[in-house]
Amino acid sequence: MDWLKFSFYDSASPIMEQLIMFHDYSMLVISTILSMVFFMMLKMIQNKMTSNSILENQMIELIWTLIPTFILSLIALPSLHLLYLMDELYNPLLTIKILGHQWYWSYEYNDFNSIEFDSYLSPQSTFRLLEVDNTTPMPLNCQIRLITSSYDVLHAWTIPAMGLKMDATPGRLNQMSLFPNRTGMFFGQCSEICGANHSFMPISVDVIPMNFFVSWVKNFN
Repeated sequence: MDWLKFSFYDSASPIMEQLIMFHDYSMLVISTILSMVFFMMLKMIQNKMTSNSILENQMIELIWTLIPTFILSLIALPSLHLLYLMDELYNPLLTIKILGHQWYWSYEYNDFNSIEFDSYLSPQSTFRLLEVDNTTPMPLNCQIRLITSSYDVLHAWTIPAMGLKMDATPGRLNQMSLFPNRTGMFFGQCSEICGANHSFMPISVDVIPMNFFVSWVKNFN
């Protein structure tokens, strides 16, 4: 994580990498459209001549109807492809249940016995309002299923570097997929206004190699 950056975080999952590429592609299309429109407006201001073929021409009207449709399809098709990829879940090797409270998170590793813990804001931290007392370990290069819910009000579990944002709704289970492909500590915060201490619900995920994760599972008390 670098300070004073105007772009996205470095991606920590294939989905986030695709989202960044789609953003850059969309901005290229939008910049091209803005440049063309600005150029045409400038020429219309400078040019005082008129022509009947421009004032009324059905072929021109057909062209400027079809071209925007084609441009929108160039943006819509990759977007739909990404939406389907984000909802797809391929044989998860690990399931983590995330429960939102006012104002902390609870984690349950349902594939193992008695691995449950709460995660509160750390009172002494290097990164203000981002570090927690119990980080959430996740294995590297492993398909993970995340299930979110809430005990009280609406919350939202969010990790920007991984392209994750899922509402935690009382009485409902929401599911999302994650494939972390880079080790490190990744931070996030609750992204749904959930009460007075909404700003004090940080999320900290520690992506570690598989052998370290297995050791953590064995040594968990």
